Amino acid sequence: MFDFLEGYDVLGAFWTTVQLALLSAVGSLVWGTLLAAMRVGPVPLMRGFGTFYVNTVRNIPLTVIILFSSLGLYSTLGVSLGTHDTDTLNFRLAVLGLTLYTSAFVCEAIRSGINTVPVGQAEAARAIGLSFSQVLFLVVLPQAFRAAVGPLTNVLIALTKNTTVAAAIGVAEAATLMKEMLDKEALLLQISAVIAFGFCCLTLPTGLILGWVGKKVAVKR
Repeated sequence: MFDFLEGYDVLGAFWTTVQLALLSAVGSLVWGTLLAAMRVGPVPLMRGFGTFYVNTVRNIPLTVIILFSSLGLYSTLGVSLGTHDTDTLNFRLAVLGLTLYTSAFVCEAIRSGINTVPVGQAEAARAIGLSFSQVLFLVVLPQAFRAAVGPLTNVLIALTKNTTVAAAIGVAEAATLMKEMLDKEALLLQISAVIAFGFCCLTLPTGLILGWVGKKVAVKR
């Protein structure tokens, strides 16, 4: 029944997809948190930069950002990210592009969590002499992350599906494999079903597990 899969590294392609998603998720969480800190910070220049970045990146197609990472950063500016191996370079450029794009959505998810924290808590923290950064990272963000688990889960699921765009620069992930299989096999429905099932196996457990985590860590008000 699945003889058409012989000769194709389906598991390897999906492992590349998982790596893309995990590395991009970590990078997006770090950069998105910093962007959220800028957007709620007291420095007008940083607030302006955070707002400009989020509003701009969210309105640019991911394909454009991925292609810019490859054609703009590497081909034009010569940014090699520490390697000249084509496959490794394309993978790193894809992670960079996915991180730059997804961090804008992570920022908004975290900022929504920040808005759930009562203002009085921040005021009380400032009253005992804590600086803005101490208030943010010791008082506000820990509660904000607990409230933002649900939105961040949606962002992670979207990121996992968005890894297919990495095929545009030749990263050997699931979408690239699907195109290769369709070029050689006249089995559109079967191949599409296998790839779709693979993505469901990645995203459905993620949503269920993180949904359960979100309920457990939710702040009771």
